[in-house]
Amino acid sequence: MPAESDMTATPSRAAAALADVPREPGAPKPDPIVIADNITRTFGGLRAVSVDHLEIQRGVITALIGPNGAGKTTFFNLLTGFDEPDTGDWSFNGTSLNKVAPHKVARMGMVRTFQLTKVLSKLTVLENMRLGATGQRGEGFLAAPFRALWSGQESANTTRARELLARFKLDAKESDFAGSLSGGQRKLLEMARALMVSPELVMLDEPMAGVNPALKQSLLGHVKSLREDGMTVLFVEHDMDMVRDISDWVVVMAQGKVIAEGPPDSIMSDQRVIDAYLGAHHDTDITQLEDVLEAEGHQALEEDGDNRE
Repeated sequence: MPAESDMTATPSRAAAALADVPREPGAPKPDPIVIADNITRTFGGLRAVSVDHLEIQRGVITALIGPNGAGKTTFFNLLTGFDEPDTGDWSFNGTSLNKVAPHKVARMGMVRTFQLTKVLSKLTVLENMRLGATGQRGEGFLAAPFRALWSGQESANTTRARELLARFKLDAKESDFAGSLSGGQRKLLEMARALMVSPELVMLDEPMAGVNPALKQSLLGHVKSLREDGMTVLFVEHDMDMVRDISDWVVVMAQGKVIAEGPPDSIMSDQRVIDAYLGAHHDTDITQLEDVLEAEGHQALEEDGDNRE
């Protein structure tokens, strides 16, 4: 695990590190782990991301929120090398990541999970975990035939994998095919696998999407434990209760831009955020927004079906 800094050991210390940070988009942080400048991405004339400046504070949990289509996942993809921006530069621990391949970004200690889980369904849970380890000598063409050269490393990786599976309450599933896991268990597996590289920054894209309510509290606890272990967390989420519960800082995107930053409580009452999220629903509590929009979505589908009939 990465070394734990003095100001990231507890939530209160994490919050204290951000106490004097201005509540404005692009505010400088005392110890940023990621810095992004002038990041833009256009699809067919539509500018999906246009971030002038953003800093992610080291050792805290930062939530990235915004309405559907705000550019959150696209921004995630750009930061982690899964997509290339039209303009801009960004760095991790002071090293530019522009044009760096995703696997190299992960090796540097910046790993991510996906909204739609990327487990390998026809491999066992334990095999999925072992694949998350980097620098495996047995993957080399010349070394592969000679087990003595890599068996010790593989044994260490297996021990590490089993420790993480036990931590995430998946140890009883290690021999099961990953494809047999529930949606929530797959999320846990993906998070556990990400930790095989002992990352400094863990990026979670909608970790609660499709998760059974019974597993949500478990996932919340695991996200909090990443901070307690000295890691930095950046996550995309629509569940405002989760955002308020676990995040130290919130960044809000709308129409590709960062429109607000601040602690959860101040963000929930920020008029810019309310306008971006709610529009005509200006009298609705932001924590109830997803229920409102979901209901409207179901109504629109029903009306569309009626029209087709």
